[in-house]
Amino acid sequence: MIKVGIVGYGYWGPNLVRNFMEVEGGMVSAVCDARPERLELVKSRYPSIALVTDFDALLSRKDVDALALATPVSTHASLAIQALKAGKHVLVEKPLAHSYEACQQVIEEAERQGLALMVDHTFPYTGAVRKIKELVDSGELGEILYYHSVRVNLGLFQHDISVVWDLAVHDLSIIEVLASEHPIGVSATGMSHVEGQPENVAYMTLFFPGKTIAHIHVDWLAPVKVRQTLIGGSKKMVVYNDLEATEKIKVYDHGVVLETDPDSIYDMRVGYRTGDMWAPKLDDSEALRTMARQFLRAIATGERPLTHAESGARIVRVLEAATESIAGRGALVPVA
Repeated sequence: MIKVGIVGYGYWGPNLVRNFMEVEGGMVSAVCDARPERLELVKSRYPSIALVTDFDALLSRKDVDALALATPVSTHASLAIQALKAGKHVLVEKPLAHSYEACQQVIEEAERQGLALMVDHTFPYTGAVRKIKELVDSGELGEILYYHSVRVNLGLFQHDISVVWDLAVHDLSIIEVLASEHPIGVSATGMSHVEGQPENVAYMTLFFPGKTIAHIHVDWLAPVKVRQTLIGGSKKMVVYNDLEATEKIKVYDHGVVLETDPDSIYDMRVGYRTGDMWAPKLDDSEALRTMARQFLRAIATGERPLTHAESGARIVRVLEAATESIAGRGALVPVA
């Protein structure tokens, strides 16, 4: 039984506690939060869990094998490094750290200590994204030509990160597990409509070495909530609507046919192919439960998780490039 300590009992912490309490092979032994009123909520629901207000005291506990950090992004790197030095495996809420350099420091510490380090990018563990990955890996969609996502709502404004770091990070984590290539350049624009606060509306375009292109629209000011992604392949296309109760994924056997006959060079060379639409059955397991299960397996067996730390660092590098591009009003920023 792997005993997990949860750091931070705000928005995401309760979800982590619930899933680690219910997943096989794990349990929550302690919750740490500096706010006594938040710990009272833990006590009322989980009286067996130890309550801690001091992070150092949590690190010294013998009944904590691993920590799950659900704290502000600016604290991720420092808390993770302290936990690793104390011999604790670490799960970090997205994104891994506030900078690519900080990500590298956390990764190096995990390697020195020989401990598991994983990022809680939850979307790759959803039944929908896992099914899309299955379609991509099997070649059923063909070559991925484009990824287009709209992720907007009248949302919860963050004071320490922009809408890109809050919402676009989800799409970057999905692209990370679906694409066969990594982005080589980013062009982004955005605007803050609240004085002194980070951008609340942004548009990102990602460029890849091949023919793939991705466009992401994120917004905290939209009057409606939209979570829709279009993935165009050379053979088939996918519409992914995360707000659908059923049929979150629809696969369309639609596409274009290019005329390559040299005798037809002066004619219209694009034809359209229209076929069936089908909605595959999806695994309805809770994504966070699947993620928690993989974290525990990484600790127990050393297995490399899907959202491993190196992938988390790559995502942060793209977020940094997007931030730089927004500051340059859409200038193309290379991604190393």
